[in-house]
Amino acid sequence: MTHQSEIHNQPVHPAPVGKRMLLGAGIGLLLISFFLIGATKAPEWPTYWWIRPLLVVPAAGALGGLFFYNMDHLRSQGGWRTGLANVLSLLVFIVVLWLGTVLGLAGTLWD
Repeated sequence: MTHQSEIHNQPVHPAPVGKRMLLGAGIGLLLISFFLIGATKAPEWPTYWWIRPLLVVPAAGALGGLFFYNMDHLRSQGGWRTGLANVLSLLVFIVVLWLGTVLGLAGTLWD
């Protein structure tokens, strides 16, 4: 029988995945709220056109938070890998949030 180190039994993630996803969704909700507050409804848009962006953009932010969570294994290795994981997480979060904003606003504010 071999002796296992207790380090391998420690969880890598300092925060649960739900917390990271909620944080990403909150950032997405703040972003899309900024755009929707000043928007006026055009006559050719449906009555509840604003519901799609309020659902799609926070969902995209939650996916960005999930990616950030999944990069924790790389971040925990230290050194240059921590910087790489942080930069990669930020770039992926920005791209996913931008794509979610485009999909949410397509046909209304994004024409």
